[in-house]
Amino acid sequence: MSTEPEPTETAEPGHPGDENAPESGTDAPEGGTDATQGGAEATQGGAEATLGGAAAAGAEGGAVSDRSEAEAELAAQQVERERIERRKAEKTAPVESGGRLTGTAADLLAAVRAVEGGQKPASPVFSGPEPAPRRPAVEPVRRPQPTAPVTPPTPAGPVAPARETVEAVHAVLTEGGAPQTLAPQVAAVLGEGAAGELRADPWQLLRITGVRPEQADGFARALLGAECGPDDERRARAVTVWLLEQAALAGHTALEIPALTAALSRRSVPDPDAAVQSTIAEGDALVFQDALDSPASAPTQESEGEETEERPVRVLLGLEQYALAEESLADGLARVINSVPKEDGSAAGWEQATASAPRSAAELIGAVAGHGLVLHTGGEASRAEPAALVAAACTLGLRAYAATYSTDGRRRFAALLADATAGAVAGGERQGQDGPAAQQGERTVLDDDLATVVTVAGLLSGAEGPGRDVDGALDLDLLVVLDAPQLDVEAAAVLAESLPDGARLVLSGDPGVLWSAGPGRVFADLLAARVCPQVASRTPDPGPIGELVSGIGIGELNQVEAPGKEVVIVPVRDAGEAVHRTVQLVADSVPRAIGVPAEETQVITPGHGGAAGTRALNAALKERLNPGPGRFGGFDPGDRVAYSPTPGHTVPGRVVKADADGLHLECAGAPVVVPKERVEQSVRHGWALTAHQAVGQRWPAAVVVLPGDAAQALSRPWVYTAFGRAERHLSVVHGVEQALPQAVAEVLAKPRTTRLPALLKAQVPAAG
Repeated sequence: MSTEPEPTETAEPGHPGDENAPESGTDAPEGGTDATQGGAEATQGGAEATLGGAAAAGAEGGAVSDRSEAEAELAAQQVERERIERRKAEKTAPVESGGRLTGTAADLLAAVRAVEGGQKPASPVFSGPEPAPRRPAVEPVRRPQPTAPVTPPTPAGPVAPARETVEAVHAVLTEGGAPQTLAPQVAAVLGEGAAGELRADPWQLLRITGVRPEQADGFARALLGAECGPDDERRARAVTVWLLEQAALAGHTALEIPALTAALSRRSVPDPDAAVQSTIAEGDALVFQDALDSPASAPTQESEGEETEERPVRVLLGLEQYALAEESLADGLARVINSVPKEDGSAAGWEQATASAPRSAAELIGAVAGHGLVLHTGGEASRAEPAALVAAACTLGLRAYAATYSTDGRRRFAALLADATAGAVAGGERQGQDGPAAQQGERTVLDDDLATVVTVAGLLSGAEGPGRDVDGALDLDLLVVLDAPQLDVEAAAVLAESLPDGARLVLSGDPGVLWSAGPGRVFADLLAARVCPQVASRTPDPGPIGELVSGIGIGELNQVEAPGKEVVIVPVRDAGEAVHRTVQLVADSVPRAIGVPAEETQVITPGHGGAAGTRALNAALKERLNPGPGRFGGFDPGDRVAYSPTPGHTVPGRVVKADADGLHLECAGAPVVVPKERVEQSVRHGWALTAHQAVGQRWPAAVVVLPGDAAQALSRPWVYTAFGRAERHLSVVHGVEQALPQAVAEVLAKPRTTRLPALLKAQVPAAG
């Protein structure tokens, strides 16, 4: 490490590949060909009947050739008159219901007659068996057509409540002494009857983000007067739900009952057990019992004299939204694990792909060949292994896709996939591969087909990726999800439910980074459950930064050799000096000594508040790099921003302009318009980010700021994530002294209470 950066040669930036989307096609209705064929057969039968009639007439003519022509003519006329009389009689006779109809037509006509006569028709008439579902026709191989990059649509904000509802809520809030600015939120959350519901149960105010129990208590006292008390059942239920919501924000999908009752006691709930029971009875939360593995389980005596082992259980309470999502995720993953993967690509083809792959990727390809779900772990350099897997799958004719957490990750993985695809095709040629698989691989390279790389958000929304098949499942055979630690239970559940039967799923990621912003720890739970093969990459991240980050991952903060000033430590005494040195590094030192411009340097700090948080740093960086009055709600054209289309998901961007439609941004090269009412909650200045906002992205240079007041916020995953965002250069503005090595060595990720391991073990036998 060094304290003074010096010039180094600037590396050539990577070139993102073009994005192509496969042409979509429509299948002809099955049975149309059969119907045509049946019509042809009927026509042929009619022709045969005509020929048969002519033959019969010819034979009859031969038998009566001695009859005169006059007699034959009279006989023919007599036959024709009899036929005409029969037709007249049929037209004048009454028609029996369904007498000349068969099948469904006859049943329907009989049912109509029955209804007209006051009778009840037979139920099978209208509830007959549904026709068997069509099997989709095999999609012909089409040459991919280039398309413009697609950006997922900006989520629409909640529907604005009616003005009358907001005014009624405004009156109740005013009466209770609550901030009047909460009226639109309360009306949106509680619905049309919000005012009456809030007056009947003032603690419903806790359902509004940012409101705390003590504030809701004051509001309730103002409205209820003497009727308000700490033992009120309404308060107990509201505080219980509020605690579960706070737990979800901290990453838990449920809470154990003892932990919940202890938290209720700290919130002055007189009878926590009664509060829990009331919450369950009202349906505000769900209760679960999960069996625990314990070798010390005591045997119990059954009524018939047989001994069975009594397994301990833990009782949990969770909000329905997250509890059901976790159960759905377990069901979906169990289906993937237990189903037989599609035999697209023969066993010999998989063996050949494994043999021709780089050594680091061969183990992953071999595991995917025979299993529905595979976990892959490793750092940034290990992404080349799933890239080799996707390339090999494409050469085998599989519809393979990769999904990343961020747009930046999509760009970087697409570049890796282009290199891996070229290598796969070259390897196939060296092995003498021919036929459709090799041709498909060659076409992939020639067409620069990088549309197989999408973002998770774009894939689930349908804005990116293969689309859905006739059954509503994703139209693919293999899905590789990068940045898997960022999957929360809700996104992971939707992903698992969307996979078709027989599809293969690979979850790949670095287990050392920060977990998802939403509840759950899906990737870590799957690693702990050991229900599927796990492939650990042996490819180390290169260079001094890779060496430093690898050491942090095992709890060691090592001093590394950095001859090119790849890692620089800048000691500071206080937060003010930290801000000053950060601005100096971004605006002057790093561009001059390292060759990385300010717009490609990212500042990362532990929190938003404080003297050296994102707010203070962004204000100082804006004043230096893009000064202006902030005439668009605090923003000016050219400002670097962090846009959050959904909670926990940050997209870097830049302000373009503002008008009546809202704030216009450019994010990853695509235009985004943020409505005026959503700017305050979804757009921040982005020169400085937290590590949670930066996860899933990398920059040529990163400046990590560690002010003295941030020591308590540091942990090994935080430091690992923050330091790992740098590609070429890392500056550490260091003001926490020994708190940094202590955090790396001792402070692990905060535990999260989840149910996924127990749910999976109940459905899937443990892997070896």
